[in-house]
Amino acid sequence: MQVLILPGIGNSGPDHWQSHWEQLNKNYTRVNQLNWDNPNCSEWCASLEESVKSAGPDTILVAHSLACLLVAHWAAKTHLKIKAAMLVAVPNPKNPIFPTQAVGFEALPMHRLPFESIVIASTNDPYGGIRYSEECASIWGSDIVNIGDAGHINSSSGLGAWPEGHEILQQLQINQTA
Repeated sequence: MQVLILPGIGNSGPDHWQSHWEQLNKNYTRVNQLNWDNPNCSEWCASLEESVKSAGPDTILVAHSLACLLVAHWAAKTHLKIKAAMLVAVPNPKNPIFPTQAVGFEALPMHRLPFESIVIASTNDPYGGIRYSEECASIWGSDIVNIGDAGHINSSSGLGAWPEGHEILQQLQINQTA
């Protein structure tokens, strides 16, 4: 099974759990974007579409932050199939600290995702928060996992390779082969 790593705005640096996972697993590939610092939803969707087309239907998406919104927008438009998605630290585009340079992510698709998904949330995420993550999970038909106080679940959270998160992903992979 192919895993596509989807970083949020600014890309995921070397200390981010996504980078650790990519380095440790040969079948994990990062989806590169044209502009990491000034994301455009249409451009990011086009990159994701091409990556999924290449990876095939046995793909699991692992999205962080803004890339969670990307997955929702992409799923509303694509005809391609994937196995599942792990959506970590969903940001609220109506939050006053949502990055103003991120264009086209605001009108969040409000329908069930056409694949299995898990939303992973932190109780003290300044960009989204647990209530917003629970709302998104309900709308998208996703399971939700609350990992407690872990900030934005990024390199600043001090998670390192985040083995607990990788266990959740491995369980999602097992569910897809069962």
